[in-house]
Amino acid sequence: MSELKQCQAISAGYKTTEVGVIPEDWSCVHLGELGSVVRGGSPRPAGDPKYFNGKFIPWLTVASLTNIPISQHEVHSTATMLTELGAKQSRTLEPNTLIISNSGATLGVAKILGIKCCANDGVAALINQKSGNRSFIAHYLNTKTRELHDQVATGNGQPNLNTDLIKAIPLPFPLEEEQSAIASTLSDVDALITELEKLIAKKQAIKTATMQQLLTGKTRLPQFALREDGTPKGTKPSELGEIPEDWEICCLSHLCDVRDGTHDSPKYQENGIPLVTSKNIINNTLDLSDVSCISIHDATEINKRSKVDLGDVIMSMIGTIGSVVLIEKEPIFCIKNIALFKPKEIQGAFLFHLITSSIFQKYLDESLDGGIQKFVSLGTLRKLNIVKPSSEEQLVIASTLSDMDSEIQVIEKRLSKTRQIKQGMMQALLTGRTRLVKPEVQDDAES
Repeated sequence: MSELKQCQAISAGYKTTEVGVIPEDWSCVHLGELGSVVRGGSPRPAGDPKYFNGKFIPWLTVASLTNIPISQHEVHSTATMLTELGAKQSRTLEPNTLIISNSGATLGVAKILGIKCCANDGVAALINQKSGNRSFIAHYLNTKTRELHDQVATGNGQPNLNTDLIKAIPLPFPLEEEQSAIASTLSDVDALITELEKLIAKKQAIKTATMQQLLTGKTRLPQFALREDGTPKGTKPSELGEIPEDWEICCLSHLCDVRDGTHDSPKYQENGIPLVTSKNIINNTLDLSDVSCISIHDATEINKRSKVDLGDVIMSMIGTIGSVVLIEKEPIFCIKNIALFKPKEIQGAFLFHLITSSIFQKYLDESLDGGIQKFVSLGTLRKLNIVKPSSEEQLVIASTLSDMDSEIQVIEKRLSKTRQIKQGMMQALLTGRTRLVKPEVQDDAES
């Protein structure tokens, strides 16, 4: 009965196969049917200079694949070169070869070589390929990486795909005209994703450079660059180097109240007041998706010492150190082992950007205490000397940098949306639910 219901659930024109439900005019093949599956080879002993760091041929390792974005299907360069002797002990792969990572963090990831290179034994390749669109196959395999890792790969400590397992990977197989159309469509979306990623990286680099200039006073915004008589403002020496003549150097504890959250471990409960720890401050964003809760009574006791208010700044100070959040909405949470800055003579937004700067982050890196679990102490934070422009200049600097952040966030949202769209397109196109090529319909005589 269940089989009958399953058959009834399949739409007309589709069939059930090893790869699921696909159009009737598609077939199901195994990767090994399309060519020869081989593995690369590594010269031994590894690291011997007579094999590596030469100038003969690029050397591709499975580890180097982790640096290639999933949206980039072609491999155009490698970090290392082999000597001619090293190449003889490896396997040379020609351009336009489909490769598959068979171990490590990128297990199952497929790429297409844009260069001639040698590959180590963590890379498998489909050589002597006689049919199939490489880009189509790569797109499909890249939707199966989790399944290949969890259900197909062997090995206890380090999962691995041997050549027999790779040969047996099933693929949906439309006519090559349709494979090409699907691959082209998905590659167009990948190209958009790649361009958005590059744009974000460019904008972030510009913002980093702007921060370095504005937060040190090396570049002044026009409204603060001139004296009352119209002459350019100069600089003066300080313990932090040359700073603008109208800036000051102040101890952080003089500019804001520096505290931290509770050190106690209150009893957690299913519902209640969120207790924020360092794990909840990720990339300068407050993330409450995985947060423990405490009772209102415990929260009240914690808030007697370290209540977070609107306009405050909080920073992770244990484990991942230096991730920071400006509180711009009325907070309904308590903090544990987190630095709390309550601005007095400094603008919270300016302090936020100052903490995210390479200047402040370098200071934190050089001031860590602890063994395996690193932390930065309140005493270290309180005695830190920082620059202090006028309140008006602080606000304008912070506004300028925040505008740049907002621009980056808009592009990041577009990137996230494009990735979601691509996921939906892959689900539809690679299963045949959406067709880019009209299927051929057999006439009654043929049927």
